[in-house]
Amino acid sequence: MPAAGEAGPRRRERAPFGAVSGSRTAWRGKGGGHAAGRGSPGGVAGLSPASPDGGKPPQAKRFVAERRVYLPHMPPTSGLGPAAQDAESPQAVPPGTDDAPARSAARVPGQAGRADRNADTTPRPHLTELRLSAYAGHRATVLRLGPVTLLTGPSGGGKSTALAACAALAALGNGAPLAEAFPDPRAAVPENARPDPQRRRGFRIGCVSDGPAGPVRLDLAVQAEPELRVVGERLSGDGVVYLETALRDPARRTVQAAWHTAGNAAVTRAPLPDDLLGTTLLPLRVAGRTKEQRRVLAAAEQTVLALRSLFPCAADPTAMRPPAPGGDGLLRRDCANLAEVLHRAARECRTRYGLLEASVREGCAGVVDGLATELLPGGGIAARLLRPEGPGTPLSRLGDGELRYLAMALVLFTGPGVLDVDPASEVPGALQTLTVLADDFDLHLDERQAALLLDLAARMAARGHIRLLGALSRPPAPPGGSPGAIPGVRLVEVGAAVRGTPER
Repeated sequence: MPAAGEAGPRRRERAPFGAVSGSRTAWRGKGGGHAAGRGSPGGVAGLSPASPDGGKPPQAKRFVAERRVYLPHMPPTSGLGPAAQDAESPQAVPPGTDDAPARSAARVPGQAGRADRNADTTPRPHLTELRLSAYAGHRATVLRLGPVTLLTGPSGGGKSTALAACAALAALGNGAPLAEAFPDPRAAVPENARPDPQRRRGFRIGCVSDGPAGPVRLDLAVQAEPELRVVGERLSGDGVVYLETALRDPARRTVQAAWHTAGNAAVTRAPLPDDLLGTTLLPLRVAGRTKEQRRVLAAAEQTVLALRSLFPCAADPTAMRPPAPGGDGLLRRDCANLAEVLHRAARECRTRYGLLEASVREGCAGVVDGLATELLPGGGIAARLLRPEGPGTPLSRLGDGELRYLAMALVLFTGPGVLDVDPASEVPGALQTLTVLADDFDLHLDERQAALLLDLAARMAARGHIRLLGALSRPPAPPGGSPGAIPGVRLVEVGAAVRGTPER
């Protein structure tokens, strides 16, 4: 563990193509401040306060610590995780039910024998609910998430707002401070929220994760005005409050925390920084000597692992057209280095690269023989579609929809091994699930391209290593073209005549 005050590496090392691996960094936190005193939180907390203790938090800036993650009922595994018995698409899960790993999925050729012999049905940590209690235009909104979830509804209904809230929770789970996760916190405050006598306003969001520890709920209350800070946090599950924090003294930059333990004291109390998610700090504060402490660790680490494994994908066709400079081979969020990642895929994983070429033949205009990349004299990397005649079509000449289709198909086929994400390196890759956030999923795509991508997402999600949460501007159609439900895809309508959506 680095000493307090040392800064750990922020970017992970490149993993082998197609592998689900993480960085050398683990839980990140930031100490500072003094012991909390008395006072009462205003306005936005809405959470039961923890009792003050008078202890001091560790005096440190940002630090990086590595520890072995306790995840009960997770046996060591190898390979690509759970696999299926056939290639049928999964069925949509009815709202209000827990999502279980699908037992049927399409497999990469050559992996079928190993998958059948070493099938693993261990639940992987993933998000099952996004809760927007009071966030921007949302009120008491609960979005239940399946392996592939698409938000639909009219413009202004809050689809992009919900995805932004999910991305902010992911940033907090990665150890980012509030100012980094919410660059414009006032935009997250509900329009009709009234300030308290101290002129304070804020918002409340949360999520539910599922995995080896069972359903675990995280609720977070944030003060946005006059200054950004956490005023309350609660981590609970199975009838137990694992962690509870509250702002006790507005004059101090700490919140008072109490977490569930066993022995002579029912809880342990200590101050925590008010600009970080307290759940991410629990693995640094709880020893794990008793059964109850290990329950707290399992709940916290499941939640953080589910949040850290999110990749917001906003493919920008304008950024993808120029040649990509050489780099680490990890796909950026705007997919600007698409050509570089394709070049890496062609060299390191011909099987998945071949599947990607087959998908491109279906989704791009004209006859496509395959994909090709080349190193330019200036050091850049260019990519093009191969045609039966001529030199092929470079990325710079493809349409916006074709470029976005190619980028999203690459993300779904390859998974976290080639994405610029920071999953937990201390957890085996086979026990992690990547969730792709795709706002404007169907932007620039025609109905056929959108249907092909949704079918691909459902097949990849059935394997258990990847999930998709996106927003659509128009209702999707199945590959056949007729309207109706798409197998394996959950549609959630957000917004209606009034702003905000009721609990679903």
